Amino acid sequence: MKKRLSALAVILFTILCTCGFVFAEAASTGLTNFPFFQLGALIVGGLIIVSLKTKYNELHINECIGSFALYTIFVSLFTDPVIMAIKDLVS
Repeated sequence: MKKRLSALAVILFTILCTCGFVFAEAASTGLTNFPFFQLGALIVGGLIIVSLKTKYNELHINECIGSFALYTIFVSLFTDPVIMAIKDLVS
């Protein structure tokens, strides 16, 4: 029961982070320049982390949530609005 509950918590956090990424990108770029590749990478990364959590009992919830949160930040760094903001900041 504890294994299912912890996997459910990781799944819920993964879905919430992915939805937050979609909302932020849709609000900033619109649907014409939406980064579908980054969304796909985020979904695949979430599936991998959830499958690792269900397979290995040694992984703690906070490790899975922390790694997916960092992965979400790193994926969002390579989208057009963030790259353009960094480009404007540097030049």
